[in-house]
Amino acid sequence: MTAIDPLLLATVRIGTFNGTKGLTSASGFFFRRDERLYLVTSRHVFIDEPSGHHPDRIELELHPDPDNLADSIGLSVLLYREGLANWRQGRDDGGGIDVAVLEIEPDALPPAAALAAFTPENLPGPEDVVAIGEPVLIPGFPLGFHDGLHHFPVVRQGVVASPYGWRFQGMGWFLTDARTHRGISGAPVVVRAPGRSPLPWLLVGIHSSRLDMGDRDLVADESLGLNASWYPDIVMTLTEPAAPAKADAKAEPEDDEG
Repeated sequence: MTAIDPLLLATVRIGTFNGTKGLTSASGFFFRRDERLYLVTSRHVFIDEPSGHHPDRIELELHPDPDNLADSIGLSVLLYREGLANWRQGRDDGGGIDVAVLEIEPDALPPAAALAAFTPENLPGPEDVVAIGEPVLIPGFPLGFHDGLHHFPVVRQGVVASPYGWRFQGMGWFLTDARTHRGISGAPVVVRAPGRSPLPWLLVGIHSSRLDMGDRDLVADESLGLNASWYPDIVMTLTEPAAPAKADAKAEPEDDEG
């Protein structure tokens, strides 16, 4: 049997639910930092105020048996605990960032689950040059479409469409030129990096959404076909271990003068 590229096992299909009611389908990927495992996706997958999207849990489609990748299970993960969000989201000088991370408890996973995860080693460093026009791949689940037998994502091709490292329109994203659809939000944007470990891929972005001209003539003008991809350094910020709570300082009584 042909070996499976670990990129396909690092990308996961997400279903959002309100109780038992299914809401939307999206994409995400696993990121491992030290001993902790996180799901990374778009923030609007977890909550989207303008559209009234308020799921209370998600389901991840996993492969419980590495010897039978046609087998799959749904792992249900709560988004709230005691009224507080379980995920972390970020902001920068440009405002909110459409990226969120949710820690996955190891005990919740099948003992032999077949999954892969990006690590900090897969993030771009000073020596990594991502050129304008660089080919990128975006694995995900457009409109929920995927290999229904083996439960793998499909992969779209694109190119870097704005200077990488620059904040397009002052936001923490760059542009890709790629054909994308609903359901691929939260997918990793990658370029090949042979020799990289544990995945031979460089994680250059997190796909967010398509961009379009607000005044485009819907009859005469085609869609731009451009997409916003957030820079991946936000993942390191959101997976930073929480600082230990500081002990309350005790006020010492002052000596009376006199």
